[in-house]
Amino acid sequence: MTISPATLSDPAVGAFVAAVNAHDRNAFLALLTPDASMSDDGSDRDLADWIDREIFDSGGHMDVQKESDGGHSLVVNYRNDTWGEMRTAWRFTVTPAGRISRFETGQA
Repeated sequence: MTISPATLSDPAVGAFVAAVNAHDRNAFLALLTPDASMSDDGSDRDLADWIDREIFDSGGHMDVQKESDGGHSLVVNYRNDTWGEMRTAWRFTVTPAGRISRFETGQA
C-alpha cells in the first residue's frame, strides 16, 4: 500500500516526496537549507549533480511504502528511467524551521 505524500508525518518530507513526483526542481530546492547535503549508499555526493541525474533528468518517482521515526525515515519503491524500480531507504534531517538539511538514500 502506497502512502500519500500529504499524509506523511513530517510536512517537509511530504513536500519533498511531492516535489520529486511532480518533477518540480524549484519546489524541491526550496525545501532544502542552503548548505544541504546528501549521500547515496553511504557515500556523500554532489547534491545538484545527483538530483539532476537521479531525479529530475531521469523521471524519478517515489512510492512510499513505510514511514518511521516521526516521518524522517521512509522505505520507498523508487523508480527512474536509468535504473528502473528498486526498494530504497531514505532518511531525512529536518531543521526546526522545517527545511531539510540532509537526506540519505540507499538500497533497502
